Amino acid sequence: MDLSLSTETVGDRTVVKVGGEIDVYTAPKLREQLVELVNDGSYHLVVDMEGVDFLDSTGLGVLVGGLKRVRAHEGSLRLVCNQERILKIFRITGLTKVFPIHTSVQEAVTATD
Repeated sequence: MDLSLSTETVGDRTVVKVGGEIDVYTAPKLREQLVELVNDGSYHLVVDMEGVDFLDSTGLGVLVGGLKRVRAHEGSLRLVCNQERILKIFRITGLTKVFPIHTSVQEAVTATD
């Protein structure tokens, strides 16, 4: 399966809509997108993972790297996910303490950290 990416601006946030599988083969595509957004001055990102079918450790690494990148610019990276199988990965790895995880893009965009 492939990875689909699209971006849109909602308020002062840039929303990255991700679909498909984030794995060792597709994660570099997501990494490039996040790096490009930060290089272009987008420091408040929301990664919408509602369309993600699979996430592995490489994908987690890309998300953590993206978080470090935006934090270097006083930014934020919020996740949108309510799929139990994906949320379980974040709970097992302890990353629920690192990432704000929301149930909708609207909730993520309006939330205050």
